[in-house]
Amino acid sequence: MPLVKYSSPFADFDLPGRIFQDSMSRLFAEPNQGRPWVPPVDIKETENELVLKADVPEVEMKDIDVRLENGTLTIRGERKFEAKKEEGGWHRVERGYGSFERAFAIPDTVNPEAVKADYKNGVLTVTLPKKEVAKPRQIKVDVTQ
Repeated sequence: MPLVKYSSPFADFDLPGRIFQDSMSRLFAEPNQGRPWVPPVDIKETENELVLKADVPEVEMKDIDVRLENGTLTIRGERKFEAKKEEGGWHRVERGYGSFERAFAIPDTVNPEAVKADYKNGVLTVTLPKKEVAKPRQIKVDVTQ
């Protein structure tokens, strides 16, 4: 007698459970779903300065706040969701929206009086010049024989 796999006659009617499972899978697998938006940041150090670049596309400069207090550089802002009423609807929303905040510890070697911020093409660039005493200097050593 051959073995026949038994399946429930209602297995195909578990649509609500399947939709829930798909939603939960996407929540943990796809970026920015159910999590706050955090702009990516690059930090580079040169001989004379630290340069921080943050990708903040579609954020207006008036919605960005850059502060340096007590050795901490804080960048706050908000990217607003397009609330235009148009025909049709969204099929997918993966980009993050809403408020963001990033904080970075700044070393004592930075001159807080000379910090500059620039915003161009969706990239916020914060330049943190080093103090003169922190810059490397070359000392020539005479060797005698």
